[in-house]
Amino acid sequence: MKYDHHYTVSRRGFLTAAAGAAISASLRPARASAVDERRIKIAPGEARFSGADGPSTAVWTYNGTVPGPPLRLRQGQPVRITVENGLDEDTTVHWHGIRLPNAMDGVPGLTQAPIRPGESFVYEFTPPDAGTFWYHPHADSLVQIGRGLAGPLIVEEAESVAFDGDLLWLLQDWRLAKDGQIAGGFGSAMDASMSGRVGNLVTINGIVPTDLGVKAGEQVRLRLVNASLARMMALRFEGHRPVVIAIDGQPCEPHEPENGRLVLAPAMRIDIALDMQGDPGSRHAVIDDFYDGLAYTLTNLAYDKALPLRAHPIASPLALPRNPLPAPDLANAVRQEIVLQGGMMGGGKLKGVGGMMGMGMPGMNGAPAWAINGMSMTGDGHAGMAPQFTLERGASCHLTIRNETAWWHPMHVHGFSLSVLSRNGSPVPHWQWQDTVLLAPKDTVECAFVADNPGNWMLHCHVADHQMAGLMTVFRVT
Repeated sequence: MKYDHHYTVSRRGFLTAAAGAAISASLRPARASAVDERRIKIAPGEARFSGADGPSTAVWTYNGTVPGPPLRLRQGQPVRITVENGLDEDTTVHWHGIRLPNAMDGVPGLTQAPIRPGESFVYEFTPPDAGTFWYHPHADSLVQIGRGLAGPLIVEEAESVAFDGDLLWLLQDWRLAKDGQIAGGFGSAMDASMSGRVGNLVTINGIVPTDLGVKAGEQVRLRLVNASLARMMALRFEGHRPVVIAIDGQPCEPHEPENGRLVLAPAMRIDIALDMQGDPGSRHAVIDDFYDGLAYTLTNLAYDKALPLRAHPIASPLALPRNPLPAPDLANAVRQEIVLQGGMMGGGKLKGVGGMMGMGMPGMNGAPAWAINGMSMTGDGHAGMAPQFTLERGASCHLTIRNETAWWHPMHVHGFSLSVLSRNGSPVPHWQWQDTVLLAPKDTVECAFVADNPGNWMLHCHVADHQMAGLMTVFRVT
């Protein structure tokens, strides 16, 4: 499969959009109330992926834009977000990565009634963790995310962290037809049973980028959000040494990524400290080379010709202040295991909502393509979903996730962050917490968390086709 990146945009257009996203992400509303009030309207709209002068594409939007407006909240401050549904179908909003009350989690049937066309729903929560998060629908999610519904959510640290700049790249992947419109065919059996709906166009903050202007000597915090349906990314910053300072919104031990590649699966976020040590006037490519033989240049870091901001690079990036995550008691933890099964080349038969899978392609005729522990739950969530396991509130859980399939799966847990302990029997080299854990084919990952948030919580693959075709389950905290 060839991925065609045929749209172009002027450098000024990209810089304007990137600057606008950075500015709007940094604005703080001046409010006397202790509760931060926000409003979001979901409705059809148009996007111009190649800049203001390019062709328009029909999309679905939050407040008229793709991606949706950056929501910048304060750690520990209550927020009330009124969401109005201007679509012709049901929707919800899931506040991805936020540890919030179960009733605010945005899963239709499981945690709330769906928001009907023309109706509104008020989400209220207090974000306990600072970091980089995002928001998206959890109803008809394959189509709704695929048509543009995604937006960044940043929770500011209680005390600001010193960087020369705070940049945000929300990455989206689009499958467009020849006429520039979003292609049909959502939920095909091939996408469902293989790598998912990988598109042919990648945007940063809603446009196809060329150059990003930078200054020599500055150190920036770059927040990367992969809001794609299925595209995995592995970013290389040529001539630079990015340092990972947070994963999925949670600060981690600062470290350089293995082989210099930032692997970013759908739903994941990575914050990096990036020292701009290139020469004034130079250009350096940012390359995505996750798929063999299909590497492409995502953008270029284009240095202006001014003298460096400082004579010597900063000695080391600052470690971000840790969030108030409860430490699991591994010695007394309850052990649970989930096994990922199915897909093309997966073998076996799947039992679940769609019944038994026969000899045809997995996912055909509405049959499930995937299973967890032998059971398939398809769709977006519904009332009466039987939990895979139940934990008492306050218990520590040692969770093993085993991937028996031939495909990659970013497994996302709602309502919690997981302390990642080991991968394929080897301890992880840097302490880290994640809400979306990427498993390569045949990987086994061990994690732990404290079940301190009561409710019925989703656990699913964030390749949307995989979730919709059965790679989803629920666990309960009493």
